[in-house]
Amino acid sequence: MEAESGAASPLRSSQPLWANLCRNLVLAYQSFGVVYGDLSTSPLYVYRSTFIGKLDHYQNEEAIFGAFSLVFWTITFIPLLKYVFILLSADDNGEGGTFALYSLICRHAKFNLLPNQQAVDEELSAYKYGPSANVAASSPLKRFLEKHKRLRTALLFVVLFGASMVIGDGVLTPAISVLSSVSGLKDTESRLTKGEILLLACVILVGLFALQHFGTRRVAFMFAPIVIIWLLSIFSIGLYNIIWWNPKIIRAMSPFYIIKFFHRTGKDGWISLGGILLSVAGTEAMFADIGHFTALSIRLAFVFVIYPCLVVQYMGQAAYLSKNLQSISNSFYRSIPDPVFWPVFIIATLAAIVASQAVITATFSIVKQCHALGCFPRVKIVHTSKHIYGQIYVPEINWILMVLTLAITLGFQDTTLIGNAYGELVLSLWFFDSNFFLSWIIQWLVRKYVLILQS
Repeated sequence: MEAESGAASPLRSSQPLWANLCRNLVLAYQSFGVVYGDLSTSPLYVYRSTFIGKLDHYQNEEAIFGAFSLVFWTITFIPLLKYVFILLSADDNGEGGTFALYSLICRHAKFNLLPNQQAVDEELSAYKYGPSANVAASSPLKRFLEKHKRLRTALLFVVLFGASMVIGDGVLTPAISVLSSVSGLKDTESRLTKGEILLLACVILVGLFALQHFGTRRVAFMFAPIVIIWLLSIFSIGLYNIIWWNPKIIRAMSPFYIIKFFHRTGKDGWISLGGILLSVAGTEAMFADIGHFTALSIRLAFVFVIYPCLVVQYMGQAAYLSKNLQSISNSFYRSIPDPVFWPVFIIATLAAIVASQAVITATFSIVKQCHALGCFPRVKIVHTSKHIYGQIYVPEINWILMVLTLAITLGFQDTTLIGNAYGELVLSLWFFDSNFFLSWIIQWLVRKYVLILQS
């Protein structure tokens, strides 16, 4: 009997591990429908946005290879290395985003101008008699910021500005995603006027925001199959274009082609980086939406599915463009083989609708964090899940986003103009996240160093 019980104990101990793994796999599946819609639909407009404007006179095979090399290394460094392997580890009790990083910084220094809202904050700020392992050395910068209230106020304004960028992202992303998807009709249905295409885009946007009240879980299960089918489609099309048009595109994974690209294009090449950055648009949702899922589930989905599919698609699209330079203005749809055009177009339209879900969900999370810290007007927050606290829906914000998105769509009427503003906004978000994360890392390293010296 003892032998049997001893043999059974490892099985019992392994059950929680398997249960946790299954839970993360389910959440990884759901994350396709919420987190990665925006990132996975960026191939619709990246090359077009890059080569329209200053690079119009550099449309040749060498420039195409250089652009792909830039896209490849951008996807590798920012989403894969920065977010997946580093930034996702800096959550604040399961919450992500700019406010989470700000909270982590304030937890280790007296920077906060807002009242503590979490139990862990109260515990850290409470007075305890005797030596504490949490005592850290006060760096000159830390003492300087703690002493000057104006600087701490400026820091808070920077955080609020970063949060505003996320909300702005929630306005621009639906507009550019849906407009990019329906623009494929221009080449196949010449009878449609620009006004009719805009009307179709507006109808799709209204339908998207009308679905939000179902909650993250239901929306995720509804949207996840669309994104997965979309990813398989773009992977297959990319692989086909690589083999059929130009297998030599694989060489462009070398950063040497980036050097050649800037050597040939000069200042115009640097200006075109706004289009390149669109290849990682939506990456910030990986961190901002972490409260709706888990860090492990987001990592699994990106590393094993999102990253390889995007790399192959961008590579295949570049292979096609290197032999069809006249197709840059609508490169994605023209790179689709004719027999599968309409199925892919339908999937692309549905995926573009899903693409907006990532930033809409992130906006809800940011508003919730702002509200919890007392720096946002009181709004109704609906918790849509019994199991995951971070899955929420904010009705007022949802309808405000819808109105603003429709205004942007009807006002700009062009993805290139929206893309320029979008690129600047995404760059600002990365700047704030990177700076706050770096500050938190420095403080964490100082604390560890002091603890080692004290021991």
